[in-house]
Amino acid sequence: MFPRTILETLRRWAIAPRTKPIVLRGARQVGKTTAVKLLGEEFDQFIMLDLEVPGDAGLFQRGLGIRDLFQAILLSRGLRRSKGRTLLFLDEIQESPEAIASLRHFHDAMPDLHVIAAVSLLEAVLARGDVTFPVGRVRHLFMHPLTFQEFLSALGDDGALEALNTVPCPAVAHPHLLARFHRYTLVGGMPEIVAAFVESRDVTILDRLYSSLLTSYLDDVSKYARNQTLDLVIRHAIEAAPLEAGARIKFAGFGRSNYRSREMGEALRTLERAMLLFLLYPTTSTSLPITPDLRKSPRLQFLDTGLLNFALGLQAQYFEYDDLHAFHRGRLAEHIVGQELLASSSDVHHKPCLWVREKRQSIAEVDFVLQHQNRVIPVEVKAGKSGTLRSLHQFMDRCDHGLAVRLHSGPLGRQQVRTAAGTEFTLLDLPYFLASRIHEHVESMITNRG
Repeated sequence: MFPRTILETLRRWAIAPRTKPIVLRGARQVGKTTAVKLLGEEFDQFIMLDLEVPGDAGLFQRGLGIRDLFQAILLSRGLRRSKGRTLLFLDEIQESPEAIASLRHFHDAMPDLHVIAAVSLLEAVLARGDVTFPVGRVRHLFMHPLTFQEFLSALGDDGALEALNTVPCPAVAHPHLLARFHRYTLVGGMPEIVAAFVESRDVTILDRLYSSLLTSYLDDVSKYARNQTLDLVIRHAIEAAPLEAGARIKFAGFGRSNYRSREMGEALRTLERAMLLFLLYPTTSTSLPITPDLRKSPRLQFLDTGLLNFALGLQAQYFEYDDLHAFHRGRLAEHIVGQELLASSSDVHHKPCLWVREKRQSIAEVDFVLQHQNRVIPVEVKAGKSGTLRSLHQFMDRCDHGLAVRLHSGPLGRQQVRTAAGTEFTLLDLPYFLASRIHEHVESMITNRG
C-alpha cells in the first residue's frame, strides 16, 4: 500500500470547507480503492461500502431520506456516528443508480460528511442511458497507473526522486534515472505488479500477474457491452489493442478482423470510456486552440506499457538494448511518454494530440503537441540528430514561436536549429524520464533566456 500522488489532492479536499463528493475515476486495478483506504486512515471514522455486494447496494434501494440512509449504513456496520471526521467510501458506484443519485443529496443534506465514490465503468454505464449523474454537485478526479515519479517512490529511491523533481535535472543523475526509467517502462505502472516487483526485484515472476489482469479485463466485457454482438467485438478489441498500440489505426478491419468501422468504432470508444485504452487524435493546429480532428485516424494508447510488453512478448528485449527507441520501431518510447502525459493531472482528463500535415504524396507527423501558456509546443520522441527531425521542422515553419522539445535517451540540453526554410528555433533536449516534467523545464528555459 504505497502512497500515490493523488493522495495529496485528496488531503487538500478533505480539509476544505463544504466539500463536494469526489468521484474517483479510472480503469479497474489502477489503485483507486487502495488510495481511498490510505486516506481513510487519516479520518476518525472510515466506512466502506462495496456496491457490487447486493447487501450494500440494497441500502440505497429503500427510498430513504439521506439522513436515514446514513443511519442505515451505520447500523449495517454496527457503528455509531463519530464526533470527529467521517469518510464514507462508495466503491464501484456504477453498480447502483440509486447510489449515484444520492451523491447530490449527501452534498446538500450532510455537507460535513466526506464522501468518495470510486467508479471504473462510469462512461460505459452513462452511455446506456439508464443512469443520470448529478451535475455540479460532485468533483471528478482521474487515476491512472503509477507514474515514473510514483514508481521511484514505491522503490524507496529518494535520491532519484529528488533529482527528477529538480529543475534543471542534475546531469550526474542521468545514468541512474535513465536505468530506472528503462525498468519502469518494462514493468509498467499497475499497482499489483509494481508491488510484486518492489518486493522481489525480479521481473521474471510477473507474467502470471500480467496474464491475470488481462483476463480480468476480458471477464469484464459483459459489463461494457450493450448486446452479445458488441461483446464479441469488444473482446477482439482488447486482444488486438496491444498489437496496434502506438500506431495510427483505422476502425474498419481493426486487428486484422472483418469488423466494420461502425461496430469496431463503438467497441474502441466503449473501452476508452472504461479507460482501458485511449484514442489520441491528430490536430493540424500550430496555435491555440489545439483542436483534434475526429475525422482523421487516431493513434492508439493502451492502458499500461508493462501490460503491452507482456502481451507482445517484448520483455527480453529490454535486456538487449539500452535505448527505448532501439526496438519495436520506437513505439514503446512514444507509448510510455503518452502514458506519462495522460497521468499528468488528476483534475482534468486531457488527452494529448499529435500533429499532422497530410498531403497527397507526403505526411508529416509530430508525436505530441502540448499547450504551455499561450504556446503550442511540439514534442518529438526521437533518437538521432536534430537535422533529421523533418516533421518537427515543418511544424516550426508554421508556428508563431521558436521553441520545440525532443525527448531522447541523451542528456538534457538545448541547441539552436535552423530549418531548410530558414526558420530558427530552440530545441530543448530532454531525457525520456523527464516526460512528466516538460512544462517545468520549458518554463525554466523561457525564463532563463529572457
